Order: sequence, then structure tokens, then C-alpha cells
Amino acid sequence: MLVTCTSAKGGVGKTTSSIHIAALLASSNPTLLIDGDPNHSALRWSKRGNLPFQVVDLMSAAKHTRNFEHIVFDTPARPNQEDLEALVDGCDLLIIPTTPDILSIDATLETVDLLETLKCDRYRILLTIVPAGRKTGEQTRDALAELPLFKQSIRQYAAYEKAALAGLLVYEVKDRNARIAWSDYQRLGKEILP
Repeated sequence: MLVTCTSAKGGVGKTTSSIHIAALLASSNPTLLIDGDPNHSALRWSKRGNLPFQVVDLMSAAKHTRNFEHIVFDTPARPNQEDLEALVDGCDLLIIPTTPDILSIDATLETVDLLETLKCDRYRILLTIVPAGRKTGEQTRDALAELPLFKQSIRQYAAYEKAALAGLLVYEVKDRNARIAWSDYQRLGKEILP
């Protein structure tokens, strides 16, 4: 399965989601994460620790892809229409992370409009960085109810920052919410691979 994470806005949890989705897929089959973002955040994350899957730069990806059952592609933010068309053509599932704020939602809706002009039906929106214990996520979910949206949201926890800093998955860090944060991705995984 080839899963692509893209977003029209930076800072929405795209790399964090790519890392944790790759970890879920790697639990059953060899998985490769391709870091196509110019910031190389996924590569830096992996170099700080020991992730259970391989992470490579976009420029070296061709050499590696044939050895993996699953591939997760972390794209640059803000793809244009031509980039989006190529992304749609080259994946089984396009995941669009968005935070529950109006600027992210506006950018996501623009991406959805482009996807509809491309007649793409293989995308789903993932609500990320949702403040725990507040109704913000529910209100955003209601506003996006007509769109293909994952049931599971990813709540905001400091454990993710600790995981990125240590080069680990969120459940591996010492934080009281680490397991709860991981459970969000585990439930998301059941939606991706039922």
C-alpha cells in the first residue's frame, strides 16, 4: 500500500502522522517512509533514534522502493495542482492532515476542491493537533461532515515533541500521555487497514 500525507499548510502534523502511520504499517510488513519535504523532518527524526522502518530522502527513494510492502510518502507542504495530480496518481490513499483552526481548514478545503477537479476519491482528511478535552475537534468535525473524514482524530500531546526530539515513536517516550497518544494512531490504523 502506498500512503501519501500532504497538506496545503505547514505545521499541521503531517510528518508526525507520516512517522506514526509508517510505524503502524511496519508492525505487519516491511515499510519505507520517503521524506519528500525540503525540511527533511522525518529524516532528522529517524537519525536521532531508532525507528522500526527505513526513512529515505526523495532523491534516493527509487533505489529502495522495490523492497517494501508499504510505502509512506511525506510530501512538501502546499502542493500545486500539478503536484497534487501526480500525488493522486501515485498512491492508494491520500491523507490530508489538518488542525481544527480556520486557516488550516481553509487550506484543506482548497485542496479538496483541487482533488474534486481531478476526480480523486482516494483521499481522507485527518484532524490533528486537536486540543484534548475541548470541543474544538467536534465542532471542526461537524463543519467538515460532508467530506471524507477519518473517524479518529489525533489529539495534541507534548509526548509528540518528546518523541521527535528523541527520535522515537510516541509510545516509547516517558510521558504520562504517551500511550494515550499512541492509541489515537492505533485506532486510525484500523481505519487505514481494516
